[in-house]
Formats: sequence, structure tokens, C-alpha cells
Amino acid sequence: MRFLTALRARDPQAAAHSLRLILLVCAAVVAGLTSFQETDAGPLVLTIHWSGVAALIAAAVACTVVPAERLDRLGVGVLIAVGGVVLICTLNFLTADTSAAAQAFFAFPVLWAAFHLRPAAVALVTGTALIADGATLFALMPAPAAFTDFVFFGAVLAVMAVMLLRANRTQERLVAALQQQLTIDALTGLATRRAFDSALEAALNRSVPGGTALVLIDVDAFKSINDNHGHPVGDDVLVHLAAVLRRGVRAEDAVLSRLGGDELAVLMPGCSRDVAVLRAEELLDGVRSAPLTLADGTLLALSISVGVAHVPQHSSDRRGLYTAADTALYDAKRAGRGRVAVASA
Repeated sequence: MRFLTALRARDPQAAAHSLRLILLVCAAVVAGLTSFQETDAGPLVLTIHWSGVAALIAAAVACTVVPAERLDRLGVGVLIAVGGVVLICTLNFLTADTSAAAQAFFAFPVLWAAFHLRPAAVALVTGTALIADGATLFALMPAPAAFTDFVFFGAVLAVMAVMLLRANRTQERLVAALQQQLTIDALTGLATRRAFDSALEAALNRSVPGGTALVLIDVDAFKSINDNHGHPVGDDVLVHLAAVLRRGVRAEDAVLSRLGGDELAVLMPGCSRDVAVLRAEELLDGVRSAPLTLADGTLLALSISVGVAHVPQHSSDRRGLYTAADTALYDAKRAGRGRVAVASA
């Protein structure tokens, strides 16, 4: 199973799309060469050429009709790439063609593999291409000439594959870094608003038993903290509160998020209304009992206002849940802050 995973594409949809295009281009080129350059070829050679064209077209149709994920699970991509190498080798051998143009065809499967497959599959396809090219050259040419051509084209194929693999790894690291910026708040390490919205939608779409609870949190007098102690201390407050939230709520049970400014959120799928209220009160007490130690050693007491809302199992009213929690949060603020307010059922 692990071996099959190593041969799969990095992006099955993109791999299937480009493979279909390459297969059709190769089918057209082979058909053109067969029609216009090999009219004196024997019946066996022509049959193999046209059979190759048919196989290329059939593979392109398969990439169009069959779902990309299914093709990828079956390892069809790497099989087609290796099959392409075998077909090129066979045609070159039958036509005794060792020209640069004939050998250049080996670049098609290697290029596609290096762009779309994982390293183990790229090594398999590239290695097969090198063996096939070498076998053809040494079978049809004197050894010195075959060796020269093999070293040249082999180096081109290998370097091309390695460079594309390295480029793909760099791209994947950049994409991962960008994805982290989109989903993880750089200051607190909590989920961003974007990630929170996705988690909320997913939770309501799943219709989890017990319903879904949302707890919204605002730091009381946060503007005064920034004005009196400076914005760096304000940032420290948010980092401190994020740590308190992590201690009070298990990450596997909830999504902890910074929605913006000093507004934090705790999304709890599969949580009853009563349990959500209990968790909110525990967070309130946790913040009160954990003042922030400032740089000069003094303690800064913190307080939060909390709004709690809950929707039943089969509700998908995302906007309604957020609005209810937000209304409850402002009820807590208007009632004097430093307390929990619960939206009406």
C-alpha cells in the first residue's frame, strides 16, 4: 500500500488533464509520421505504429471519462508513463531510428512524471526511459557512438527530472507556507477567520449529534490596555489569552480562532448547550485567575466578556448561530462585562 502511494500523483486532477493533452499530441505526431514518412514500411511496422496511436487515444479517452482520483488510486498515471517509454523504444527499434528527434520523445513521459508524480514514481519513469534509450542505441549503433548519444541524452533526461523535482518541492513549501498564513494567525497561533468559517460550515453540514455551540470572547477594556501599556502589551495579552484557551479547551474538541482584533472564538461541534455554557464559565474563571506578568514584573489583571449560542443537530443556520453568539456577547458587555451571556434557545 505504501509503495502504491509513492507512485501516485501530487495533484490527480492536474495530472490527468495534462496527461490527456500529451497523449493526444503524441498520437497526432505518431500518426503523422506513420502517414507521411514511412510509406515503405512493412505491414508489421505499420500495424504496431497504428496500434500505438490507438493505444494513445484510448488512454486519453480514459483520462477524460474515468475520474482522476480513481485513475490515481490504481496507479494508471505511472503505468501510462512507463507504457509510453516502452512504446517509444519499440517504435525506435522497429524503424532503426536513433536520431535526436526519435530520442527526444523520451522527454514526454519523463517531463510529465517530473511535473506531476512523486519522487519514487519519477525515478521509476526516468530510469525506465534511460534503460530503454540505452537498449535501443546499443542495439542499433556501434558501441562508441551509442555510448556518446546515451551519455548526452541520458544526462538531459536525468538533469531535467531532478530540476523539475526540486522546483516542485520549492513550490510545495511556498504553497504550504501560504496555506499556513491563510489558516493560522501569526500572532496567537489560533485559527484565522477564514479557517473558522470553513470549520463552522463543515460542522453544520455534518449535522453532528448534540448540535454545535459557538463561544465568542472579547477582551474587556482592550483599548485602555493598548493606550496605557502600549500595543506590544496588547499583543502579549492576546497571546496570553490564546494560551489560556488552549489550556481550557481540548484542541480535538473545538476550533480555537482569532476572528480579528481582540475577538476570539471557540467553536465546539457535538457540544450541548449546557456543556458549552459550562466551558464558557470555566474560560471566564481561567482568565481571571491568570493575570499577565508584564516586563517590570507587575501583574495585569484581565477580564473577558463571553457570548454563547447553540444550534441543534440538524440546523445549518451558520449566520444565525454567529449572530446569536454576537448578540449574547454584547449583552454581556452591556450588563457590566466580565461575565457570560447565553443566547435564547
